[in-house]
Amino acid sequence: MKISAFLSAQFDPSASAVEGLDDVLRQAAAAEEAGFHAVYLGHHYLAKSAFIQPVPLAGYLAGATERLRIGFGVLLAPLLNPVALAEDLASLDVITGGRLTVGLGAGYRKRENAAFGVAWNDRLRRLREYVPIMRSLWAGETIDIAGTWGEVPGAALPLRPVQPGGPPIWIGAFAEPAVRRAARLDAPWLIGPKGDDEQLAAMLKIYRDELAEHGFTREREYPMAREAYIADTRAAAVAGVRPHMERQYAGYKSWEDAQSLDIDRYMAEDCLVGTADDIVTKLRRWETDLGITEVSLRLQFVGGGQEETMEQIRRFGAEVVPRLAGGSR
Repeated sequence: MKISAFLSAQFDPSASAVEGLDDVLRQAAAAEEAGFHAVYLGHHYLAKSAFIQPVPLAGYLAGATERLRIGFGVLLAPLLNPVALAEDLASLDVITGGRLTVGLGAGYRKRENAAFGVAWNDRLRRLREYVPIMRSLWAGETIDIAGTWGEVPGAALPLRPVQPGGPPIWIGAFAEPAVRRAARLDAPWLIGPKGDDEQLAAMLKIYRDELAEHGFTREREYPMAREAYIADTRAAAVAGVRPHMERQYAGYKSWEDAQSLDIDRYMAEDCLVGTADDIVTKLRRWETDLGITEVSLRLQFVGGGQEETMEQIRRFGAEVVPRLAGGSR
């Protein structure tokens, strides 16, 4: 199993974004040194925090790393133009030397859709259409394409990605229809940070059955995002992360009402909070029972300082990464 990190490149508006960017760069360098497989970036517009946009940030991080893969978890594709996306991401694949992974999602904030003039009900159709468009352009095909975003007869992409066929595309999803959509697009399902073992097993069965129904192989990447915190005892880990988790989820306006979230159950069942032994045991169970191939860890939370984040990266690199198959150290 591969262990990766989610980098939260958003800062208090009153703080220095330049210093915040330097912190993110230090986190990426530390993750590479610690043996992490990849780092992933989020994507939002009109956030309350100072949010560094992921496409330019990915290019910046590429120049400061050598081995680490760089990806999106997720990029809000329907807000953007598919031709621009194909060209920008092909450029990033060249800049990273073929280290790019493209996680895409439909988005959940109506404010963002309104800002870009994208009808709420159109975002799902756009996501379905964009994936084959980008794959065709990356493969060197010339295609006639049209949609609510525009029209291009004879579209072609002279700039070819480093990775054959282009960077891998993953689809982030929570609800069953979205999981089925990922399967129909023949894309790995990027599992979000919600769901206990029983829920994940049921949804993975739906995903794999949908793959088989459409003639697609089940042999593929099975990536997952999780909240994580490591300490010498489980009690210390819970005490360390609980205030951060409460602030984090109180600010979300997404798939769940944060006020009704059972933080204790969530930390115990869905998250990776505890000692190194606790965390490795759960990761190995997910690998064996669910077939998970990669887990991306959020190690920085609202209210968490840089040194705390760096310590978490170092500890996971020293105490967890080397104990898992697929670890690079």
